[in-house]
This record gives sequence, structure tokens and C-alpha cells, in this order.
Amino acid sequence: MKKTSSLLYLAFSFCGSISFAQQALTPEVLQTLKESYSHDDAHKAIRNAVNANSIKKLTANSEQAATPDTWFSHKVKSSGISDQKSSGRCWLFTGTNVIRAQVMARTGMKNFFFSQAYNFFYDQLEKSNLFLQGIIDTRKKPIDDKMVEWLFRNPLSDGGQFTGVSDLIEKYGLVPKEVMAETYSSDNTNEFSALLKRKLREDGMLLREASEKGASEKELEQQKVDMMKTVYRMLVYAYGEPPTSFTWAPKINGKYTEKPKTYTPQSFYKEVCGGEDLNANYVMLMNDPSRPFNQVYEIDYDRHTYDGHNWLYINLPIEDIKEMAIASLKDSTMMYFSCDVGKFLDSKKGTLDLNNYDYGSLFGTTFGMNKKQRIQSFDSGSTHAMTLMAVDLDDNGKPKKWMVENSWGKDAGYQGHLIMTDEWFDEYMFRVVVNKKYCPQNVLDMLKQKPVRLPAWDPMFQNEQ
Repeated sequence: MKKTSSLLYLAFSFCGSISFAQQALTPEVLQTLKESYSHDDAHKAIRNAVNANSIKKLTANSEQAATPDTWFSHKVKSSGISDQKSSGRCWLFTGTNVIRAQVMARTGMKNFFFSQAYNFFYDQLEKSNLFLQGIIDTRKKPIDDKMVEWLFRNPLSDGGQFTGVSDLIEKYGLVPKEVMAETYSSDNTNEFSALLKRKLREDGMLLREASEKGASEKELEQQKVDMMKTVYRMLVYAYGEPPTSFTWAPKINGKYTEKPKTYTPQSFYKEVCGGEDLNANYVMLMNDPSRPFNQVYEIDYDRHTYDGHNWLYINLPIEDIKEMAIASLKDSTMMYFSCDVGKFLDSKKGTLDLNNYDYGSLFGTTFGMNKKQRIQSFDSGSTHAMTLMAVDLDDNGKPKKWMVENSWGKDAGYQGHLIMTDEWFDEYMFRVVVNKKYCPQNVLDMLKQKPVRLPAWDPMFQNEQ
């Protein structure tokens, strides 16, 4: 039996070697590839051009209009463009910009911004606690367990999504920008975030070691509180200390329109911002053709606060999502919107158009995957959140183009905005968050389903930055 097994192993190894040799890039195959390339003048010219220039510059479609069409049949009024600088906080700017437009409409102010530094402080504090508590919760699992591995790979990030916005506002409220200003570290998050992640990983390992030595869950949680004291101090150094109360009143043309009043961040959200229950009143809609439509999904553990909500969304056909988005815009209500912003973006003109660049003609090939295939092959996914604020409808009520308010500053794109064709919207839009009052009953009924739970490491659900 032993001899037979050895012979079989040798035979398998021999066959494997032959197969490997046939599949490898042998000298014969390499020669075939080399001969397939033409050295004529046309190919030489293309090679020289690609060697020395940006591919986007070479593939820019000269047939595209020099300036974008900026007329929209339905546009929510807005004033002022925010700037996330060198940070991944687009999700926070986008979520608060939706509320900002409502506050400006309610108070008549022409220039108003929230403090992203305030909510971001608590976002990073909450995510730190979420990570450390996750380490405690998984302390009995081996270090190479998939969940433990995911936690240590992702102790926290500056990215996020709408559920994080709603949970943070519900718990901590909002404050005006002048109450807690941005800092260098909040505008440029990479350096400090890297240090904080390193400290959290160190603390996570200490918690696991304490557990292995017999520490009880209660003892570990007390140790976690001591660790969080260091996290809090680091965050104060980097982002400032959040206010617990402040005095404020709306201004128009630099003059108060009413007597200043003292608020807490929570009372400010309730009294000035309307105090809407975002978790109860809004629903996230996804267009992911790689999974069944008309199904509710929940993303396990990938949330912003330990006591908060997991992602919950309804996966729907693109046309259904458009109907609800149009209804919202017709009612002058902006929306949280996320997409794969880097695809076919002309950053100078501020347009997202499938015809902006002709990559195929330059390289003599095609790039023909559909949206489902791009998702399945990791070629596309949601990367950035913006505020959907306008749509242009044709005479039949069908969308021709859309516009978003971005958070890259007023000089980026078209006066701080991006304009996308409806065809681009179909291919690279992924998530829209709408008020439930714009959803038909059949969509609301889907929320009664038991959600399909997906793991936190599912590649489709990276946080927007």
C-alpha cells in the first residue's frame, strides 16, 4: 500500500510538472507573443505617446462638448461647497450636507456649515471602542479566525456610510462649524489615523493576551476603558475637544436674526435642524446586479458604534431607485448618494460620462464587462459619497442627467459639483438613501423581510471616502 501510494504521488508530480510546463510562459510562447506585436509606424507612434503622456489625456474624447450642459429641470437650492481636504470623510460631509440644505431653507441663511470635526471625533472614538470590544467578544477564537483577522486589519478608518451618520447624529447631535473648527489632522487624516490604528492593534493584542492568562470579561472591559482614556487623549490632541454646550443664533448678511441661545449639540439638532429620526425615516437603496433584487441585506459588524446599527439596505433594479430619487428631488429634498466616482471622470469639466474617454481605441481592444461582471471581478464598487441634488427630465419624465454637490472644494469640477449622464448613473451608481415617504408601499413591505446577513469583509461594502 505504501509503495503504491508513492508511485501514485510520483506519477501525479510528474504529470503536474508537464502540465505546469505547458501552461507557463515558455520561450516558445514568449516568442509567439513577441511576433504578435507589430513594429510599424502606427504602433510606434502609439507607444511613444503612451510612454510620455497621461492615458486620460490621450483618450479624452474630442467630440465631447467643451462645457457641460448645466440646465436641470429639478434642482434643490444649495449655497456653498464644503471641502473634506485630504481626508476620507466624504460620507460625513455628504450626510450633513443633506441636513445643511434643510437648515438653510428653514432659517433663511445663505451661508452655513456644520462642524465635521465634531462628529468625526466621536466617530473615531466609537470605532476605537467597537474594535476593542470586538477583540473582547472574539477572544476565544484563534488569531487566524476570519473575524479576528478582519478586526485587526480594520481597527478603524476615516471612511464610512450613511448609517454611521445617522447613529452619530442620534447619539451626539450636531454643532455649527464655528463651534468646533477643523484642525490640520482632521483635514489630513492619514498620519494620525495610522498611529491610532497602531495603538489599537497593540491594545487588541494585550486584551487577547490577558484573556489567555485567565482575565474575566469584566476585567477585560475595565482594561478596555483604561485603553480608551489614551484614545480619547490622542483624539483631543489631534481634533480638539468636543463642546458640550455653545451659544448660537442664525445670521443673514452678518446680522443675527434672533437672540442667541445656548444649546447642547443634541438640543441644537432637535431645535434648529428639525431633530428627524434618520434611522427610522430613511432607507438605503442599493443597485447590485450581482445579487438578487427585491431582497433586504444586512452587513454584519461593519458599523460605526457598538450600540448602533449594521448596514441595512434593499437591493433594487436601477429604474426603481431612479423613481424614488426623482420623487425626492421634485420635493426639494437632497439625498445621500454613493458611486464609483473615478470611472470616466473628467475632473476639470466636472462630468461623469461613459463617452469622456475612449480607452479601447487607443489600445486596440475592448473593455466590455457589464456592471454585474465588474462587481464580481472586483473591478468596480462604491468609492465616494456625494449629495444628489438635481435631475434633468425629458418631456416624457425620463432622466437625461443628474448633478451632485461634492465635498472637494468650490474649485473642483463644475463649481464644486459633478454632472453625470443617466447612462453613467446606470453603470456606476451604487447607493442612494431616501426618505421612506418617497418609497412605494411594495418597497416598504420589503423591510419586513428577514435580512440576508453578509460578512463585514464582503468587498462590495467598503466605506465611502
